[in-house]
Amino acid sequence: FEALKKLGLVEAILCVLSYFKVQLFPITDPKNFKDWVTNQFGGRLFNIFFKTYTEKVWGMKCEEISADWASQRIQGLSLGKAIINSILPQKKNSKLTDVGPKTLINYFFYPRKGPGMMWETAAAKILVQGGEVLMGHQAKKIIFNRDLLNWKIIAENKSGALKEFTASHLISSCPLRELINNLTPEVNFRVSESANSLRYRDFICVSVMLKNFKGFKDNWIYIHDPSVKVGRIQNFKSWSPEMTPGPEFDCLGLEYFCFESDGLWNLSDNELGTLAIGELVKLKLIDPQCVIDTFVVRQKKAYPIYDDTYNQSVKMIRNELEEKFSTLHTIGRNGMHRYNNQDHAMMTAMLTVKNILSNKKVFDVWKINQDAQYIEVINNKENVIDFPMLPQKVA
Repeated sequence: FEALKKLGLVEAILCVLSYFKVQLFPITDPKNFKDWVTNQFGGRLFNIFFKTYTEKVWGMKCEEISADWASQRIQGLSLGKAIINSILPQKKNSKLTDVGPKTLINYFFYPRKGPGMMWETAAAKILVQGGEVLMGHQAKKIIFNRDLLNWKIIAENKSGALKEFTASHLISSCPLRELINNLTPEVNFRVSESANSLRYRDFICVSVMLKNFKGFKDNWIYIHDPSVKVGRIQNFKSWSPEMTPGPEFDCLGLEYFCFESDGLWNLSDNELGTLAIGELVKLKLIDPQCVIDTFVVRQKKAYPIYDDTYNQSVKMIRNELEEKFSTLHTIGRNGMHRYNNQDHAMMTAMLTVKNILSNKKVFDVWKINQDAQYIEVINNKENVIDFPMLPQKVA
């Protein structure tokens, strides 16, 4: 409702008329993202709000993205429902999924100092229980002993020193491509080829620290303007006041989507900071005099890409691992080459641990659905729709 208001009266009316038009004459059998969103919101709002951002994230045209993915990621929402949801009072409910369309969750929990608090707590509990957490180490070799039925992992730290571990079970959240390439004994050539065909979309967050910022208070905003590269901007203080050192400070996180090989990824931190500040000024979100500093975080392989061959490649890798390495468990977004949200990724880890402790496959972690529910495998019967959906080429 606020978005329509800010478009201006004339544009808002045109958007609503566009929506009514498609309700009278819908696109039959929508096959791609553009068709599906147009049916739900009208062609005018598709072009204003959805097209540019989606193409920034995935580097694909909306006409090439599956309609199935749209129905999952914009679940239960249309322009009509969004307007009704903004007008009618919402009942508070302890079950978030019971409050309106799933895409319009009204409230959620957030750690006071960010999600890192969860992992700091997890690390502390591991240490208390006698475990060890190694930072700055990379698994160089992952070796399975078929005679002893155990694993040997050789890890290397930043100074080049090696450390060796043995285990009866191995849980991996690293990208499938890297896992397969470091595995001994080697998998067959076709599986190795499939692993090397997997592709990823990379991510850069440029944090811009500000003083006396007078801009938006939303948790995040999507940037649809095609004249700038930024796709989304987070306001960290709106997540939690403790995300900044004091009430007079703010921090905006500008999110950029790219490939590791392209020019954006290879810009220096200073160049990225200059780009981010310039785009904030261009978008009229800040006064450049408010800027204190910038900081850049790069995340390789943030988004697994669903291209024409990924599905068959992942199936081939899964079959090989389950047949020859039954005590190797892959979890998480990169470990499963799936666009899991953080809660889904965490659930795959928790259920994997339950399977190991039960010494049998009680849960199928590949069958976690949209609501982060999970199923028990009873009599080897599976009846849950596969999750999640991700942009893929239209057949």
